[in-house]
Amino acid sequence: MMDFVNAFWVGGLICALVQILMEKTKMMPGRIMVLLVCLGACISILGWYEPFQEYAGAGASVPLLGFGNVLMKGVKEAVDQEGLLGLFMGGFRAAAVGTSAALIFGYLASLVFNPKMKK
Repeated sequence: MMDFVNAFWVGGLICALVQILMEKTKMMPGRIMVLLVCLGACISILGWYEPFQEYAGAGASVPLLGFGNVLMKGVKEAVDQEGLLGLFMGGFRAAAVGTSAALIFGYLASLVFNPKMKK
């Protein structure tokens, strides 16, 4: 039960902090998203993301911080296996499944719900 509680409050705190950042600064949402991915990658490099994710579960792995962690883990593994070429391949290989799933499910949802442009 505590796994659900920890995931809820950590994920909620991340979202609340991002909302405050969006409202109190003039940063555009795209820049904030890039900031979160880079922050997740930096936390991963320092070795802090794994314990954080063990504690928070989906509250840590689902937001964009988790995407940065996935990219960095993929790069680390690919560099260990392929050398310098892995620097360019690892992130793509690690994030391909999640990115593909988002595109496919987004497309299927657009077919089912018939979206319209805002006027």
